[in-house]
Amino acid sequence: MNRIFGSSASKKPRPTLQDAISSTDTRVSSIEVKIRKLDGELGRYKDQMSKLRNGPGKNAIQERALRTLKQKRMYEAQLAQLQQQTFNMESASLATENLRNTMATVDAMKQTQKELKKQYGKMDIDKIENIHYEMEDLLEQVNEIQESLGRSYAVPDEIDEADLQAELDALELEEEVEGPSYLADLNKVPDFVDEAPVELPETAPKEPAEAVKSGA
Repeated sequence: MNRIFGSSASKKPRPTLQDAISSTDTRVSSIEVKIRKLDGELGRYKDQMSKLRNGPGKNAIQERALRTLKQKRMYEAQLAQLQQQTFNMESASLATENLRNTMATVDAMKQTQKELKKQYGKMDIDKIENIHYEMEDLLEQVNEIQESLGRSYAVPDEIDEADLQAELDALELEEEVEGPSYLADLNKVPDFVDEAPVELPETAPKEPAEAVKSGA
């Protein structure tokens, strides 16, 4: 039975939109060739009629030119129809391609949405908040440890400026009560001496009178 009637697998595939566009373009090219050929014939007829006088010969050429012109107009009408069909099919093909791209984009977005739901569904916002709070506590503990390690053992944590000033004033008062120390500078004249001592020049010792006389 399959040998006589054929099977469904032997059927030719249906032509696609691109196949139809290619076929139409081929027909358009063929008609354009015919139109150029008819233009050439009309040019020759025009030259012949320009060289002939009015009469039977010129009239015969005019009839041929009219038939050629009608044939050209018919091909031009077919060419316009085929070009319009090509334009419509190309527009449909472009719309189909855009729709296919849109569907692919939508499918990709759906798949991404599923993946996001699957991944984020595993996350617990409460656990994330707890981790955040634990990190804050740990940072505070680290700061406290740093402050404790950087504390000076010799200097009190808090020093009162008023106490320091009072201690300084007490030291100045103690110096005024004790008075200046003269042992610190032996060359300094005491305050109770009105004038500085006058240094006398040294004199040579006198020789005895008897030694003078004996020398004379």
